[in-house]
Amino acid sequence: MSTNPATLADTAAPLDVLLVDAALGPVRRFLPDMSTARWAVSMARRPRLTARRLGGLAAEAGKVVLGTSEVTPKRGDRRFTDAGWTENPLLRRLVQLYLAGGRTVDQLVDEADLDPRDRKRVRFLVENVVEAMSPSNVPLVNPASAKAVIDTAGLSLVRGGTQLVKDLASAPRIPDMVDTSGFTLGDNIAATPGSVVFRNDVLELIQYVPQSDEVREVPVMIVPPTINKFYAVDLSPGRSLVEFSTRNDRQMFVISWRNPDARHKDWDFDTYVGSILEALDAVEEITGSAQTMLAGICSGGILASITAAYLAGIGRQDRLAGLVLAVTVIDNHDSGTVSALTDPRMAALAKARSAQKGFLDGRSLAEVFAWLRPSDLIWNYWVNNYLLGKKPPAFDILFWNADTTRMSAGLHADFVDMAVENQLIRAGALSVLGVPIDLGKVTVDSYIVAGIADHITPWENCYRTTQLLGGATRFILSTSGHIAALVNPPDNPKASFHTNDDHGADATTWLKGAETHQGSWWNDVAQWLDERTGELKPAPKEMGSTRLRPLADAPGTYVFDK
Repeated sequence: MSTNPATLADTAAPLDVLLVDAALGPVRRFLPDMSTARWAVSMARRPRLTARRLGGLAAEAGKVVLGTSEVTPKRGDRRFTDAGWTENPLLRRLVQLYLAGGRTVDQLVDEADLDPRDRKRVRFLVENVVEAMSPSNVPLVNPASAKAVIDTAGLSLVRGGTQLVKDLASAPRIPDMVDTSGFTLGDNIAATPGSVVFRNDVLELIQYVPQSDEVREVPVMIVPPTINKFYAVDLSPGRSLVEFSTRNDRQMFVISWRNPDARHKDWDFDTYVGSILEALDAVEEITGSAQTMLAGICSGGILASITAAYLAGIGRQDRLAGLVLAVTVIDNHDSGTVSALTDPRMAALAKARSAQKGFLDGRSLAEVFAWLRPSDLIWNYWVNNYLLGKKPPAFDILFWNADTTRMSAGLHADFVDMAVENQLIRAGALSVLGVPIDLGKVTVDSYIVAGIADHITPWENCYRTTQLLGGATRFILSTSGHIAALVNPPDNPKASFHTNDDHGADATTWLKGAETHQGSWWNDVAQWLDERTGELKPAPKEMGSTRLRPLADAPGTYVFDK
């Protein structure tokens, strides 16, 4: 492991920040640190500039008091859409003062003499504090909250207060984002017909029933994230990628991870990659195919990439027909705001903390995810749940998001080391099952998809995988963010994606030259798969094989582990 803190800090990435914060708690990011101190020193050393900005704020405040200020919320700012914010003179002035203050703080950060890492750290802290201070978050000050109190004779505050106490009583200590009462696993979510055809201590392998008379010879096996349950690919009917695939001549297999506890603290990269290889053996036995199309999502994409490199390293890459990676970051260098928010000392402390417990609690990780987008994932639901006393919406993606899992301490440590040291961009920096990992030796065709608004796996970092793999690559940039980018059924009227066959080193240049396509990338990947998964043959009548008989109906048993 490198001992240069500056180098490691530069390569810290979303994955390691998430995993470090989940172990240590997200509160650490809101505490002033040396970056904040350097910001204060920078302002003190440039008193004229600081005084000019503060003077500008004072002048704007005077306009606000006189009613001549022209400060307005940015277009699309949902916090102040209620007519009461503009019709009530006091509330209008309050919003203008708040916005003017936030603008001034932004300017002070932009103009400070800080290096990029310090600026990112300070901006994160400042933006979160400013968002927390929004007048829209204050009971009764928010006109919608005041109206709800009148309309319900105070019951909205009672309901909101009760919900707040409930949410604070146990992790994750954030507002509920979804009404879970409307979803039942195996009924209206994770409901595509199939069977568990293989099980070991780490995973269950689900084979899905083809919904067509014929299927392609080469099957597809999906490696899901290790952070949440597998059914991100099998949400509500009509929005399920698995359902879509089974209706389009695909033999589909999906891994469902076991939810580990302290007994499984030693499970690490070797354990998970070894289990993926066992699942691959089962797929080959069941289908009779010598090849499998390997697909991975988010952290599952990292494991799929490592598995592909392992097979290449032992001379068995011929078992793969190709590699599909969705919202997966392999190169962790300079990953945006979050890349500035961790350091090797914190990484070591986080690993020690999870090792002590034996696992990383997924509920803590849910808190960290939420605080990456506090306006949308914290304060939006704060207003809805607590100030208005309403239930959150029933939405399949948010139901999946709330169904958290643990991560074994061994896997947690391996992921943190991999991300902080950026091991996967250097041949041999990581070894799995005794084999040095070199992604450049992965020469099968690959299909990579990212989300343009992804705050967890930035699309620019996903794009860099095109420079690391050794085979021909197709890169797709989808609309929306993270998992929402994957849920893109063909009947979505807002769906679109970008393509560009010129995969140069710079992601921004790629986007400038990209062509926009209306419609879903699901159809695009289906065509790409058709070209690489063999001829059509009669669909199997039964699941499993003579030796591997069905063990349970989909979605299996591990998905119910809490």
